[in-house]
Amino acid sequence: MKFSKEIENFLLEEAKSRFLKYVQIHTTSDENSTSDPSTDRQFDLAKILASELKELGCRKVILDEYCYVYGFLDATKGYEDVQAIGLIAHMDTSPAEKGKNVQPVIHENYDGKVIKYPKNPELILTPEDSPELKKFIGMDIITSSGDTLLGADDKAGIAEIMAAVAAWQKFPFLDHGPIVICFTPDEEIGRGTKNINLEYLPAYCYTFDGGEIGELEIECFDAWKANIQFNGISVHPGYAKNRMVNAIEIACRFVSQIPEAETPQHTENREGFYHLYHLEGDCVKAKAVLILRDFESKNNKKRIKYLEQLIATFETRYPGLKIDLTTEHSYENMIVYLKKHQQVIQKAAQAIKQAGIELKETIIRGGTDGARLSARGVPTPNIFAGGLLFHSLKEYVPVQALEKAAEVILYLAGNWLEEKQAKK
Repeated sequence: MKFSKEIENFLLEEAKSRFLKYVQIHTTSDENSTSDPSTDRQFDLAKILASELKELGCRKVILDEYCYVYGFLDATKGYEDVQAIGLIAHMDTSPAEKGKNVQPVIHENYDGKVIKYPKNPELILTPEDSPELKKFIGMDIITSSGDTLLGADDKAGIAEIMAAVAAWQKFPFLDHGPIVICFTPDEEIGRGTKNINLEYLPAYCYTFDGGEIGELEIECFDAWKANIQFNGISVHPGYAKNRMVNAIEIACRFVSQIPEAETPQHTENREGFYHLYHLEGDCVKAKAVLILRDFESKNNKKRIKYLEQLIATFETRYPGLKIDLTTEHSYENMIVYLKKHQQVIQKAAQAIKQAGIELKETIIRGGTDGARLSARGVPTPNIFAGGLLFHSLKEYVPVQALEKAAEVILYLAGNWLEEKQAKK
């Protein structure tokens, strides 16, 4: 079944209006916070979403102490025994750029030229920055005003899910099985599933997060974090010869030994990398934090081995120096789990095609809540939310992407009814 223009127009207006509303709510997470959620301001959006889910007919809505929102939408009559599915998006925005006082701007009927920002005259967005812009000529494009990020990551995903729920309420003939909606906090700082209640989630879920129109992501990085502590020896610099061991100076030399060809700015596609994320210290103590990424876990183990060998070399080179390495496995490549559940992937691929979109099965050079959920027994591929240039002042999303992702959700829910319909 192809949806009518009435449904498509409804989805477009619902998704757009909700998105423009949600991005103005400050929800930036804080990686230095030890609380859950990392920032109380995420509750501001969570409370709104919980209220809206109740208005849209969810049988039960939960907003818990950790800022997770759960909504339970009953199946249409006759489909109560169909496999339930979960729809997930995250509420927080990246701390990489300012996320307070976001003022979205709609650039109508994009003409393929330079996009300018009213609050940042020196900032421009061009096809050179994002070649995908050429695909959106004639469409309306939403950016920030130039002094904040936009927040399409992942308020686009939230708006698309909410638009679909609104469509199920308005058009009761759009059949679906049981639906569980879940909005998570702190995904941007790697804690999106830390306190998620798996008992509320169905056997299969989908995240709507990032990605150009048509993308279905079933692989992500295998991810590690390496903390390297340098312990030196302080001596008065006037009498330091053969005595001082300058921790921060040595730390700089150490990180310079990371292969430049294996850094983010020199890698793409399936190539992995070392990324120096943080470096601080003084002559007594210094600390370097690296993240290691690859699609093959064995390659990251080789990188850890290289760091261990480098540590041994530096401790030999600088007597008195002590270097401590601790590593933490952040998440696995979700393909390890998804490949065992092909129907989850196939139904999503089918939904994208049904929406009249070119399917792009691709990889995530990053991670999603779905990676950790898949490892915990809930296979969760990622479907596009449609935004681009995330975590930057140039972040943008075409309005059509908001509508198309919402449309995919409706088709996806319908695809899970196929087995029961076949028996009928």
